[in-house]
Amino acid sequence: MLPAQVFVALVAFAAALLWAPHAGRAAVLHLILAVGAMPLIFGAMSHFIPVLTRTRAAAPGLLGIPVLALAGGALVVGALSMPSLYWGRYAGALLALTAASALLAWSRRRRTEMLGRPHPGLAWYDAALACLMLALLAILAGAAWPRQAIALHRLHLHLNTLGFVGLTAVSTLAVLLPTVAGRPDPEVGPRLRRDLPWATAGTLLVAIGAAWFGPLAWIGGALWAVPLTRLGTSWLRLYRTEIFALHGAAPLLAAALTGFALSLIFGAMTSLAAEGGFRATQPALAFVGGFMLPLVSGAASQLLPVWLRPGIQSDWHARLRARLGRYGGVRAVLFCLGGIAAGLGREWGLLLDAATLIWFLLQAAAALLQAFVIQKRSPS
Repeated sequence: MLPAQVFVALVAFAAALLWAPHAGRAAVLHLILAVGAMPLIFGAMSHFIPVLTRTRAAAPGLLGIPVLALAGGALVVGALSMPSLYWGRYAGALLALTAASALLAWSRRRRTEMLGRPHPGLAWYDAALACLMLALLAILAGAAWPRQAIALHRLHLHLNTLGFVGLTAVSTLAVLLPTVAGRPDPEVGPRLRRDLPWATAGTLLVAIGAAWFGPLAWIGGALWAVPLTRLGTSWLRLYRTEIFALHGAAPLLAAALTGFALSLIFGAMTSLAAEGGFRATQPALAFVGGFMLPLVSGAASQLLPVWLRPGIQSDWHARLRARLGRYGGVRAVLFCLGGIAAGLGREWGLLLDAATLIWFLLQAAAALLQAFVIQKRSPS
């Protein structure tokens, strides 16, 4: 299921970037976030929560949660594309809220079933799901409170990007890059525990500030800078060689962290623009191009072999991982450049990101074909 969700997400990202010059920004962003990212994150959480709680794997019935989220996201995109389906944005929000609530309830139940303390990454996942639920409730509240609809949409956007996607991604990056490098980070657990209050408070302040009182967003951005700086400093000390390599997933994961920080900077620049020098959606475009694309492609390069053939790792996994990560450093630079250009309002930035993503999709397709059809080797 997870490899299929990765494929759907990457195709949704590429389609949205190519569609961007001809469609409304809201529809494009929801195609990326609601159709591409949300079901993939739900599927990944369903896989990782048992690992973080040291409990049994998720039951097959839990696979319905990402599907429910995908249906909700598709309804929202349809409603934003066709005015006659206006009701779809609220129906889609309800479906996504149901899926997020079910996943959070399952996560909390797994916490009570385990022995000992869970991995601190679980608290980041729970906070991310709570932010998503608040974001979806904000959309539903806009229907009953039309005078505050614009502010509630801003609240929704930031709780979704910085909260749901950001909290999930940063906590996953903190664990994933040491796995990619093959060398553990002994401080990752304590740092995640220490940094969650900073990131959560930063998210809430940025979201509330963007909606109603701008100075709060600056305070929130400063709070978010604390965990990002700590994580980035640790990576440069421990994994500098892997980060600045030509190949592999590590450059893409480092680019994702950089892109996340850049999107916060673009958000601050937007709040300073006095006469519309930056449109409100441009930080979100920088977030997508500079953060989400290297994040998902880098994580897929490392995790797809494991998800395709779970169990003992073999030469088959290593070869496929190497093919998926080939020229990862080049793609990392291109994604960052595209994200910066998109954040500055340059349309070619989205096209550069789309071209880089399509390059990865073609490379991944060739790697999978070689792994499964041409070689036909067993996992051993």
